[in-house]
Amino acid sequence: TQSTWGSYPIAKMANTKQPPKVPETILKRRKKNQEARLKHAKAKLVEKKKLQDKKQVIFKRAEKYVKEYRTKERQDVRMARQARKTDNFYVPAESKLALVMRIRGINGVHPRPRKIMQLMRLRQINNGTFVKLNKATIMMLRIAEPFITWGYPNLKSVRELVYKRGYGKVEGRRVPLTDNAIIEKVLGRYGIICMEDLIHEIYTVGPNFKHAANFLWPFKLNTPNGGWRRKYNHFNDGGDCGLRDTQINPLLRRMI
Repeated sequence: TQSTWGSYPIAKMANTKQPPKVPETILKRRKKNQEARLKHAKAKLVEKKKLQDKKQVIFKRAEKYVKEYRTKERQDVRMARQARKTDNFYVPAESKLALVMRIRGINGVHPRPRKIMQLMRLRQINNGTFVKLNKATIMMLRIAEPFITWGYPNLKSVRELVYKRGYGKVEGRRVPLTDNAIIEKVLGRYGIICMEDLIHEIYTVGPNFKHAANFLWPFKLNTPNGGWRRKYNHFNDGGDCGLRDTQINPLLRRMI
């Protein structure tokens, strides 16, 4: 097409301007970012699938433990009834687990009980730890008896302590047990991946009890509601120190 300017025809110029080329470095960066996004999305999907599978495993384990606890409880009741029918007594198996609490300070403590409390990680008043009972630990508890109180915790006590006052030792730091991932990170190699695994290992004094008990930071408990009766007297003499058998459980309710 032509247009005229004055008496001279003028030819229109064709639009030959090309769009600017994108630098190769920017194209590479775009491609790299896209690949990274795809990789991240894929990893998130895999992680989500893993979490869902793990939740199912944890749920099944918890169900198995509940069944195990109920079976043991029913068995004890059945054995006691059978013994009663034949005018006999049923003596349940001795507890293998003890909860030890420190009730006195450092003034006038003999080096031997002080060392025993240090070995049991009872460095402060009202600290508590789980201890596996055997001949050696029972002898140690008897030596340190004037400064501690101990007994046999039930399942409810163990569960409440771990859930309400449970802190873990992660790289030497005191970390609250807010997530199963914290437990799995430290105890996963021993097959303990969640709170219920940890409680089961402690309560049943399993093969990895040492690692589980050592992972738990010593419990920091309150002074019991209503206070102590008499710290310097034995529990059997109306005091507080020494072995209190299953009576440790009502004391714990007042301290948690």
